[in-house]
Amino acid sequence: MNVTPEPAEPNQESVWSYPRPAIAEPCARHIVIRHRGETIADTKASVRVIETSHPPTYYLSPNCVKASLLASPHRSICEWKGQASYVDLVLADDTLRQVGWRYPSPTPAFAMLAGFIAFYVEPFDECLLDGEQVTPQAGGFYGGWITSHVAGPFKGVPGSRSW
Repeated sequence: MNVTPEPAEPNQESVWSYPRPAIAEPCARHIVIRHRGETIADTKASVRVIETSHPPTYYLSPNCVKASLLASPHRSICEWKGQASYVDLVLADDTLRQVGWRYPSPTPAFAMLAGFIAFYVEPFDECLLDGEQVTPQAGGFYGGWITSHVAGPFKGVPGSRSW
């Protein structure tokens, strides 16, 4: 399928200029996740994973997560990062199921992800990147964070399976 990238504006990155295979890199952007008035995470030290056609995914140190996490039995495999295990997030009176994932033993190219957690945007009231509300990547399975800093189109929309 032939995909026409949207033109990148000043201060934007095109997801079509991101590498394939994916790469992980340190990131100092300010990430805040809130739900029901509670701050779940707040950090300026994460790991960003970028891959052609996908908005970035941000992995956070468990030290910045201010809620209890429970291991979920759900697993998946990434051809580049290895086996992912999913986590549930426990709040005072609620458990959000499979809202995040991590790579306990990632492949050598993604060693910096070991133990770090990526969160889906959709289950939370607020996911902010440098103060901007994030839009979730379409498709349910994907965990990319869409902001005004990235130009698409983004994998996950109907018809994008073969991208």
